[in-house]
Amino acid sequence: MTIPDGTTESSTLALDDGDVYVCQDGPHDAPALVLIHGSASSARSWDALVPMLTGSHRVIRIDLLGHGRSAKPDGHRYATPDQARRVGQVLDRLGVKQAIFVGHSSGGVVATALAERRLDLVTALVLINTGPSLDAFIAAGSAAIGPTQWPPTDEQIRQFASTGFSRAGYQIPQQLLDEVRAMTYHTLTMTMQATSDYLKQQALPERLAVLGKPLLVIFGEDDRRWRSSSAADYRAVPGTRVELLPGLGHSPILEDPQRTATPLLAFAEIHAASSTERPADGG
Repeated sequence: MTIPDGTTESSTLALDDGDVYVCQDGPHDAPALVLIHGSASSARSWDALVPMLTGSHRVIRIDLLGHGRSAKPDGHRYATPDQARRVGQVLDRLGVKQAIFVGHSSGGVVATALAERRLDLVTALVLINTGPSLDAFIAAGSAAIGPTQWPPTDEQIRQFASTGFSRAGYQIPQQLLDEVRAMTYHTLTMTMQATSDYLKQQALPERLAVLGKPLLVIFGEDDRRWRSSSAADYRAVPGTRVELLPGLGHSPILEDPQRTATPLLAFAEIHAASSTERPADGG
């Protein structure tokens, strides 16, 4: 089955612990690229990048549980390994055998956890502004949102998210503001805590070094959440390629999709051949 040009195929898949939203663009018989968003975000954060990728790839985006159009159950801890397990289950349902996984920010942490548990699914990894360890974190100067302020206003979300961009005054797309507000306070805090817990247990370069998968690290050089110099820590993973993007901050996928897509596509072209899998038979 082939998705018509410019058309997004979306569905909601019922998993054991909650419904997960997934959308696909590009031909089903092309090598798969799986895009995993960061904290307090959703599959929509990739919207501007996707059209640059679908000429050569089947692009799959997932709203992690607790985010976007996926379920937001209050009883969950949202541990990173559980998020990774759900991504794997979604791909199994779609008939995807192998893919290149691209994670932005904490989405790169989920991609790493998936590679640790489902190495069979992973052809290569791309981490975009994913801090390698908690030592690389820059204390956020943006205002926190408390439980009594939930749901937050647009201005509160803008202040909360301000360090996610290289410059003050960046206009965050309205749909992303709306999706932060659609989260519960529980899902927001627990998903962010889950990332910290995972990094506290072991740094990502140490986890990735033993997996033997090709790795591309893209980092906006003016990141105000994670020290961009920490991207060099990933060189502990044999063969890693590191691309710094001057003038961009924590969210290059939003600030300059074209500059982000260029190294991503070059890397994917090299490593996509072995990820070509049979067309999905459903989903």
